[in-house]
Amino acid sequence: MSHQEFDSEGTLNNSRSQLASGLTESLCTFDSEKVVQEYLQQSVVKGVDDHLVEFSEALRTVAKALRRVAEGKASAKAEAAEWKRKYELERTRNLQQEHKRLPSPEGYYDCKGKKTENLTDQCSLESLANDKSEKCCGRDGICSHEVLRDGETDSDSKMIHSRMRRKASFRLSWGCNGSGQHKHDIVSFERGNITTAVRSSKQISLRWESQPQVVLILTKPNSTTVRILCAEMVRWLKDQKKINIIVEPRVRSELLTESSYFNFVQTWEDDKEILLLHTKIDLVVTLGGDGTVLWAASMFKGPVPPVVPFSLGSLGFMTPFHSENYREYLDAILRGPISITLRHRLQCFVIRDGAKDELETEEPILVLNEVTIDRGISSYLTNLECYCDSSFVTCVQGDGLIISTTSGSTAYSLAAGGSMVHPQVPGILFTPICPHSLSFRPLILPEHVTLRVQVPFNSRGHAWASFDGKDRKQLAAGDALVCSMAPWPVPTACQVDSTTDFLRSIHEGLHWNLRKPQLFDGPRES
Repeated sequence: MSHQEFDSEGTLNNSRSQLASGLTESLCTFDSEKVVQEYLQQSVVKGVDDHLVEFSEALRTVAKALRRVAEGKASAKAEAAEWKRKYELERTRNLQQEHKRLPSPEGYYDCKGKKTENLTDQCSLESLANDKSEKCCGRDGICSHEVLRDGETDSDSKMIHSRMRRKASFRLSWGCNGSGQHKHDIVSFERGNITTAVRSSKQISLRWESQPQVVLILTKPNSTTVRILCAEMVRWLKDQKKINIIVEPRVRSELLTESSYFNFVQTWEDDKEILLLHTKIDLVVTLGGDGTVLWAASMFKGPVPPVVPFSLGSLGFMTPFHSENYREYLDAILRGPISITLRHRLQCFVIRDGAKDELETEEPILVLNEVTIDRGISSYLTNLECYCDSSFVTCVQGDGLIISTTSGSTAYSLAAGGSMVHPQVPGILFTPICPHSLSFRPLILPEHVTLRVQVPFNSRGHAWASFDGKDRKQLAAGDALVCSMAPWPVPTACQVDSTTDFLRSIHEGLHWNLRKPQLFDGPRES
């Protein structure tokens, strides 16, 4: 090989080595730039995520503030509506007193059932009643002067009188042995309907001012014993007490199948008539267990007449009367006076996330025992944000939450670890179901508060709300459930008094603190 050929070959090899090294450097540079770009992108994304989290938390804070403002507006609107109702009622009374000697073709009936000739006489009677007349309303209570029209036509004078039949009136008082002062701002009684603002913890007594004339009988279905007892009770009330009977359509069909004698029994045809039952019924009799009492309470979306619950079920926390002695019990109740327990109910509203404001709610639901919020079929824990009025309470993480009345304290709330509470203790029970925290203990809140339970937007699953074990509703993210004490309690008759009946129910129904007594032959103190 010549020297010239060696030089050219060496140059060629050198050029190849330089090209290879250049390519290697270029590749290294390219990889470094790629790594830097990826790092920068990750840093930017992380920074954006931090800003989004801060922004979302700020939005949640603003949303909570807006909800509080909306709740305040809703409360103010409800208070204004109540004042407007009272103003219109007072204005109507004043207008009636201003009219002079208006003709009355059918007449009116005063507190004692006496027919008056015109409206002026009736207004005079009402004025005397409002002037604390001991013969009518008295100092310890107030009674109803409403004249109810059944709309039936008959030439018979008895049927004309029944068309103008007024609802049975009564007065309420509390204290020892039924004595004590009645406070109109605590328990009011307008047109035969009981409404309450604050509950009295004392024993309440009911005294009839006029004889009850219409009784509604509600029975547990699919029970031969109940069906036989219902037929006997209907026959006895009609023949011996001359009481008009109203039953469910199902029960009327069963009675007519047994005998055509029960043609006098009345019933209703549609839901519209159910809404007006409280204007016609003086007394409600239930034949069954606590479930029948819950069913009776659910039929009345507003005021509830006095309820007489007979025990024909498996448990009897609210059914103190034994069916075998129904004649003695009903005879004493129709004569009066009787002790009653005002069992308050919860009024619940579901507010969907898509609602325009807090006033756009679904139909209210009234519960006598409790409203339960659980996770349903989801495998995730329930995540709930809870507020009491405008104050944040806690976040519930577990199987669910129970918001219960004191009457429902011996139901689901007791099984979840809540306390047994006397039904006339004013309060709302706040009981978690299997919480994911050992320090999460049940609460008892005052009855005047409003509870709001909301499913947060970061919840992994939906929640489900059930009301007295039925009417199950799904709560999605952003939906809320608002609960407060309803103004219409369920007055249930007592066999003795509310405390004696309550203690008997937990002793007999739960065998509370039942144990063998200590023997006297054990060790003694020296």
